[in-house]
Amino acid sequence: MAVEKITMPQLGESVTEGTISRWIVSVGDKVNKYDPLAEVMTDKVNAEIPSSFTGTIKELVAEDGDTLAVGEIICYIETEGGGEAEATADAPKEESAPAPATKSEAPTAPAVEDDADAPNKRRYSPAVLRLAQENNVDLEQVKGSGAGGRITRKDIQAVIDSGNIPTADSKPAAAQASTAEAPKAAPAAPAAPAAPSAPAAASAPKSAQPVNVPVEAGDIEIPVTGVRKAIAANMLRSKHEAPHAWTMIEVDATNLVEYRNSLKSEFKKKEGYNLTFFAFFVKAVAQALKEFPQINSMWAGDKIVQKKDINISIAVATDDALYVPVIRNADEKTIKGIAREITDLANKVRAGKLTSAEMQGGTFTVNNTGSFGSVQSQGIINYPQAAILQVESIVKRPVVMDHGMIAVRDMVNLCMSLDHRVLDGLVCGRFLARVKEIIEKMSKENTSIY
Repeated sequence: MAVEKITMPQLGESVTEGTISRWIVSVGDKVNKYDPLAEVMTDKVNAEIPSSFTGTIKELVAEDGDTLAVGEIICYIETEGGGEAEATADAPKEESAPAPATKSEAPTAPAVEDDADAPNKRRYSPAVLRLAQENNVDLEQVKGSGAGGRITRKDIQAVIDSGNIPTADSKPAAAQASTAEAPKAAPAAPAAPAAPSAPAAASAPKSAQPVNVPVEAGDIEIPVTGVRKAIAANMLRSKHEAPHAWTMIEVDATNLVEYRNSLKSEFKKKEGYNLTFFAFFVKAVAQALKEFPQINSMWAGDKIVQKKDINISIAVATDDALYVPVIRNADEKTIKGIAREITDLANKVRAGKLTSAEMQGGTFTVNNTGSFGSVQSQGIINYPQAAILQVESIVKRPVVMDHGMIAVRDMVNLCMSLDHRVLDGLVCGRFLARVKEIIEKMSKENTSIY
């Protein structure tokens, strides 16, 4: 028999980790190649992890609710093969878990287990090690509730929530005495200095701990789902890393409104889906991005990557999450084609059938905040893109026209958030002015939807 490992896949561009929301299999289950093993949530997509092998589940390394980085091991599968192959595959399993513990001595796990009664206690998942390091928890003093005494992420979180965190300095007296006698037996080996990470972890910001919010009678406590945690993490990263700036422009969409309203009934009857205002705005943005390629860029640390393809991410909301599927090469599509893709992608999101591939490759995001009546808003940039545009609600307003005349016009605000590391106000102002010009010229005489 041989033992193969399954790792956390990358489920979207810029996705660096995923959360196991539910295991579909258990230890001992037989699976075929491509059978689903677990449901995983990221900030961009919910997906199932398929098996890469046919065999029997030998070990689940991660627990429900664990968040693992892309490439980290989540489980082992026993497949048909030679005994030598099994030994080779098993070896990394014992040594890979302790590797991340180089930052702190407390969570280090020995490769060989000494306690026969608790074969899994000293083999920690990456999520357990990371959480223990961040909170200075001595794993030697934590009792595991998992199979074979394994310490799970929930065990560590329970210790942290209790406020009674066991550290290396709080070991029982007998253990401390044993530690103190160690230098006498080996005087040639000087005592190692205290790990610098321990004080740093001990002084970690209190914001890392759960907030103690009083719960009164009648209050409703709603557990935070994995997808909501992932969205929160990605939004926090965007706001923390990207210096956001914001600008807005008013656009007279009167001609566009008249043109679209004259087409919508016939279009729906002929094509079978709606011709929305949003399709016109996406087309205008795609055209302007082609003329201002600087906007279609991403920050990459030591360089700015200006993307060749214009792939528009659109925000689609469900009751409890926000997804950003991508319209690829939007500048090459007609308004009709964009309208069809908007409809198809939105339907897939709401039916839970959106794939990770359909959420990758976005270079600029357009958000239809006007669909729920918003007239002004500041979007958070879809990291690592450089900007996001909010298309607000079209409303009728009195506008001063030429020669001082006042008329009622259909007006819309376009609000743009930008990463000031990549973009400056000048180029963004010119980009928005061009989008405004394209939209205001959209009419039966100037614009074809086919």
